[in-house]
Amino acid sequence: MVKTMGFPGRYEQGPGALNQLGRVLTDMGRSRPLVVCDEYVARHLWPDVGDALKTHGFEPLHIEFPGECTHAAIARLSGQALTHSPDTIIALGGGKTIDTAKGLAVNLNVPIIVCPTIASSDAPTSRLIVLYNEHHKVVGVEYLKMNPSAVIVDTHVIAQAPARFFAAGIGDAISKKFEAHQCHSAGGNNSFGTPALHTALMLTDMVFDTLMQYGVSAYQAVCRNEVTDDVERVIEGTVLISGVGFESGGLSLSHALVRGLTAIPAMASMLHGELVAFGTLVQMAVEGRPVEEINKVARLLHDVKLPVTFAELGQIVPFTTAQISTVVDATLSAAYAKNMNPPLDYERLVNGLATADNIGSRLTSVRSYAL
Repeated sequence: MVKTMGFPGRYEQGPGALNQLGRVLTDMGRSRPLVVCDEYVARHLWPDVGDALKTHGFEPLHIEFPGECTHAAIARLSGQALTHSPDTIIALGGGKTIDTAKGLAVNLNVPIIVCPTIASSDAPTSRLIVLYNEHHKVVGVEYLKMNPSAVIVDTHVIAQAPARFFAAGIGDAISKKFEAHQCHSAGGNNSFGTPALHTALMLTDMVFDTLMQYGVSAYQAVCRNEVTDDVERVIEGTVLISGVGFESGGLSLSHALVRGLTAIPAMASMLHGELVAFGTLVQMAVEGRPVEEINKVARLLHDVKLPVTFAELGQIVPFTTAQISTVVDATLSAAYAKNMNPPLDYERLVNGLATADNIGSRLTSVRSYAL
């Protein structure tokens, strides 16, 4: 069977990388870029980015992302963008800004350059567009025709953002080794609809090893707003390597559990990477991995202030039986939940949730709520 991997056309990373945006556009042969950014980025970062574009002879134009990635927002911004006749869309911001800009690129049939301002997920390199409704609930996933033409990661900008976002990127990426290998074992497909090449599985292994070795020291540096070699290594892992790894390797329980956890209002507002971090502990428990192995991952998550218990996710009172059923049923209904070998069932998932919470509780001294 033919197997597929996807990559961004170019990846650039380092302090001040955004200053190179004009050069990248020139290399691509583009002349009419249009930047999509939110109000905060427009106030604090856009002036410098606009000046960098002018330095390379480009007209600095931007439109503002309204705050949620919906079909309506994409349609409205697409109408605004058409008046400028852009030949390239540039996404400057976080995950929802990036996904909205991807939607514009699809509607206008032009390439996209992604410039993340936080490293909270591995979305920048992928084709995925996660869509929400006006109530901030996920309603579906759509795709770019091809991966972004370029991804430009300014590590100075990343290190100035709140460290919580950096930690969330670690939480999102730490799961990929377990998810990709489970997907492969279960005969599941990646986001291109094919089995994974072994290269994708190797990349997810590399991400895990990088985070286990450098994750804590990099997080501590970002807490001081410093860019160190460890920070560079971790950003490369959480944005580039994890991004290619998940899209080409496949996902499993850790991401399926996001559907279940966000079905409980108390946990719905947590960052994606924070939910996936706890989901990783659950998946490891469901797989029957030794407690010592799960403990090592839990300690890393705890050390970068990621949630390792239900209480830290916001569920500070015991689950009711109905809530347990809600979490489990919603998780099992997610497509990624099928990528488990042996197949996942209700009882194994309930036990895995309890085991993960108990392990986390021993680290945090937070009372474990028995399921």
